Amino acid sequence: MNTAIAHTPRTLIADDQPDVLAALRLLLKGAGYQTEAADSPKAVLDAVKQQQFDLVLMDLNYARDTTSGKEGLDLISSIQALDHDLPIVVMTAWATVDLAVESMRLGVRDFVQKPWENSRLLKKLRTQIDAGRARRLQQHREAETQLELDEAREIQRGLMPRRMPNLQGFSLASAWQPARAVSGDYLGAFKLNDSHAALCVADVAGKGFPAALLMSNMQAALKSLASEKIAPSELCEKLNLFVCGNTPLRKFVSCFYGDLDITKRTLTFTNAGHNPPFLVRRNGECIRLDEGGRVIGAFTDSNFIQREIQLNEGDKLLLFTDGVTEARNESGEEFGEERLEDCLRSYAGHYAAELRTNILNEVTRFCNGNFDDDAALMVVIAE
Repeated sequence: MNTAIAHTPRTLIADDQPDVLAALRLLLKGAGYQTEAADSPKAVLDAVKQQQFDLVLMDLNYARDTTSGKEGLDLISSIQALDHDLPIVVMTAWATVDLAVESMRLGVRDFVQKPWENSRLLKKLRTQIDAGRARRLQQHREAETQLELDEAREIQRGLMPRRMPNLQGFSLASAWQPARAVSGDYLGAFKLNDSHAALCVADVAGKGFPAALLMSNMQAALKSLASEKIAPSELCEKLNLFVCGNTPLRKFVSCFYGDLDITKRTLTFTNAGHNPPFLVRRNGECIRLDEGGRVIGAFTDSNFIQREIQLNEGDKLLLFTDGVTEARNESGEEFGEERLEDCLRSYAGHYAAELRTNILNEVTRFCNGNFDDDAALMVVIAE
């Protein structure tokens, strides 16, 4: 495309007086503008529908027997409905303060009184054209950014469990609530073989695209390392070295990883600086699974310990990120671990999906749906 043509301003001039149209077209053509003329409100709207202009320079009066400017004010509203970002500069020979104020309220960018002074008029037009182009460019960039975020969100949604694995003797459910378009939280539940399954929850320090990118790298590494042959503590050590070698300073990940033995009904786990999952027994006892080590990605010499725990019928296990407990109400109070624990204790059913929904509804009501941070949770109930 020819750059000169691409940057030549396209201006629509609207006036019902042929001599005024001719004078304005001659002035703007001499200043390097492309112009199109319209002598009625209908012609103006037809032109705006058919092509994009950089500016409309229009009269407020079209009926020869009135000076009210009503036709022009109505036309402004109609143009705004078709193209809200199109700059409009109005001209009238009977300007009043009230009419000027009303036209500006409707979206007019500037006001010129007839007869005009050429250099002043051209300066006003140039200012509004530049501002209009800047607005359109900004909106175009925002639209592209939103499209990219939408695509990134769909990609990330694909990394989350689309459905929980079918594990005999266990009921599983999960939820993911990003605070922005993309999230630094991760949930994983997948079979390692016929008798073992991996359960994981992780949270990258930070929010938005950088956190989501780091999390996608980490979960890919986790999936490649995870096996029934590697202990959770060893897996986290290897994962820590990978993250340390592939992420910038001051970026780290908290992670809980467990190997669920479906046959023995035991969970072997390690907790790398993550919010301790809750295990609530049938008798109401709450155990916090906090054994492990430091966050992943902070220190290359980190070591991790692991623990094995028995899961009995009716036990409820909840893995979650801090976006759940740190959700705040209008007074700034956090939902907190105590309320979360109460949600687990008060549920007497056997369906993980129902408990998951109950918890998410409680947190959402508490913060009125305004999550300050990414939130994710996974429920496992031993049947």
